[in-house]
Amino acid sequence: MTKLDRGPWACSGVETIRPDVHRIPLPLPNDGLRAVNVYVLEDGDDVILIDGGWAVSESRKELEAGLAALGHDLGDVSHILVTHVHRDHYTQAVELRRLVGSRVYLGAGERPGLEMLDEVRTDVPVTSLDTLRRAGAGELAERVLRDMDRSEFDASVWEKPDRWLGPGVVRFERHALRVVPTPGHTRGHVVYLDESRGLLFSGDHVLPHITPSIGFELTTSGRPLADYLDSLHLVTAFADAELLPAHGPAGGSAHARVAELLEHHDARLDATIDALGRRTSDASAVARDLMWTRHEVPFAELNAFNQMLAVNETAAHLDVLVERGRLAVELVEGVARYVRTGDDGTRDPR
Repeated sequence: MTKLDRGPWACSGVETIRPDVHRIPLPLPNDGLRAVNVYVLEDGDDVILIDGGWAVSESRKELEAGLAALGHDLGDVSHILVTHVHRDHYTQAVELRRLVGSRVYLGAGERPGLEMLDEVRTDVPVTSLDTLRRAGAGELAERVLRDMDRSEFDASVWEKPDRWLGPGVVRFERHALRVVPTPGHTRGHVVYLDESRGLLFSGDHVLPHITPSIGFELTTSGRPLADYLDSLHLVTAFADAELLPAHGPAGGSAHARVAELLEHHDARLDATIDALGRRTSDASAVARDLMWTRHEVPFAELNAFNQMLAVNETAAHLDVLVERGRLAVELVEGVARYVRTGDDGTRDPR
């Protein structure tokens, strides 16, 4: 994969953030995110990783090369703290545990999803498909399901971690990391805050150039956007720190980026209610009247997978508007239909 293909931040190699903290971008197969950042914390003779990467041979080779440049090998990796259970963060952590005995840590909120994976033996996003149907996009749900390649599912890569993490501090010889649950992108997403060094390992919760998808997981995600916005505010309850995201370049103020993300979602909520207008409509129809990605792409130009993310994100924004009293919702033959409310919270008669 060339530098042109991956972009400067995603090119092979090691970036030193602090004398004992380093970033190694690892490749992703057929993924628009280009790479995932794995952070290496040197801790005496041991190595701690923040996130593990996607379990593909190219990723493992680049991790080995990066560690070698730092004077380490895979056998030095003693602990892997994962921000969330998505494949590009978790599966190589499981592989390294098998190879060298690393201990794997994961947020406790991911437990229901992993247990369901073990039960149903598929990574088809059934909850996202259910949300599509509730949003009036049943045909899109069937198209996404047909397009998915389920032949490559390997249940073994979804083993449970050695330790489930709740809020608190995980201490090592040289490093102490505060675990902050930040549900939204997934129910069990956590960020790791190194308060002594002023570093925030933000996973997919706070990204420098894009907004993460929300609620894309196997189990019921509840109120993903509302949870995500609450989690953004939670980050600002701690002292500002340097942003170390899972995708994109490292650096900059975490608080400043959180403020931008909150402003973006405020604008998106306004755009969503404007797209609804005075009609009664479902999330699928509203999504088609909005533009998508930072490049302002029309809905029709998205592929089926990204159309699913767009419709489900629209549904989440509409549900937040219901929570805030700006819309009312009712189920009509299993489809949620939204309408503006009056100033007193009742359905707008116009």
